[in-house]
Parts: sequence; C-alpha cells; structure tokens
Amino acid sequence: MDQNKSVKSLRIELRWSAAFAVVVLWALERGLPNRFRLLPAGYDFILFGMALIPMLAVGLTAGSRRWLRIERVTTALFVAVTGSITLASLVILIEEMLFGRGQLSAIELLASGVAIWVSNVVTFSLTFWHVDRGGPEARLNRLPIRADWFFPQEGVPDAVSPDWRPTFIDYLFLGFSTATAFSPTGAIPLSARAMLLMMLESSISLLTIAVIAARAINILGS
Repeated sequence: MDQNKSVKSLRIELRWSAAFAVVVLWALERGLPNRFRLLPAGYDFILFGMALIPMLAVGLTAGSRRWLRIERVTTALFVAVTGSITLASLVILIEEMLFGRGQLSAIELLASGVAIWVSNVVTFSLTFWHVDRGGPEARLNRLPIRADWFFPQEGVPDAVSPDWRPTFIDYLFLGFSTATAFSPTGAIPLSARAMLLMMLESSISLLTIAVIAARAINILGS
C-alpha cells in the first residue's frame, strides 16, 4: 500500500487546539520587546510554520503516514527550540531585573514576565501531548506503549466513554496546573521523563513568578 495514503483503521486526533497553541506562542514571541526576541527577523515565521504546516497537513490528508512522521519530527524540534527560547528569555529577564539600566519600563518587564510564563505553559503542554504514549495517534489507536501519565478519567470508566483517551486540552490543563500549583493536580506522572519534565516546567514557572512578584513589589514600593 502507498505510504502516502491514509491507513483506514488509523484514528486521527483533531489538531485545531494544538495548532492554536502554536499560533499563541508565535503571537507572544512577536509581542516581546526586542531585547527578549532571540530569533533573527523572519526566522520566527520559519520556526512556527515548521510546526503548523505538518499539523494542518495531517488533518487535510486524514493521517498520511508521511505527514505523521514529518509532524513528529518537526514538533519535537519545535518544542526543543521554543523551550530553549523561553529559558533564555527568563535569563534575560532576571538579568534585566538585577542589572538593567532602565532600558525597559516596569510595564514592559511585567508584560514580558507574563508572556514568558504563558509560553512556558504552552510549550510544555505541547511536549506532554507529543511524548505521552507515543503521541496522539498512538494513544487513540491504543498502541502498546507505556504511559507517562495516568489521568483520573482512566480510573472511573463509568464517567467517560470506554474508549476515552487524553487530547491536547487535557495536556494543556496538565501544563497549566504544573505551572501554577508546582505539583500534580490531576494526572499523575508515571515515568522518570514525565517527572523531570514537570520539575523543569515548575522550576521555570517558579522563577518567572518570583521575578514578576519582585518587580510588582518594587513598583508598589516606589
């Protein structure tokens, strides 16, 4: 069978929510002050297009094997790059707070901190969605791949459909909860990589919130 054709038995998860998350990340990156924008002019379109085009192609081709493979590679590269950018932006924010010479206003610093925090949540949500149990199609088609998280819906089958599987929205909630509560509030990590990813997200979130809080205290005290 031609690999470019869809596999009839393969169930495909809708990509609209994940694609919207990529657009949100692009908007946040474009809205940051120049000091925090680490990508050269024009390269942001390449980076975010690299993630969006395969997602749209998977939906339009009803799960072409070729596009699924491309999407898996490009999503992994995308979250690695955006995660590195978020971490680097946090370092710049801390340096600006400690050693800045008034190049950015208080409002710009606070807004940049909030944008970094939101980018952290969305980036890790995409990462969780991408890695857990081999990705969305592996989950939907029940491939025998070890789970990285256990969701509460899986423990109460009477409350959901018997074939329920987590979608991007579930991982977005997981990412948001990890960044706000600094601990699991719903899904329980089962693997070492899941624990490490959640620890990294919580650490970035904690540092960002600490910087925002410190700046807000300085503003109120001035």
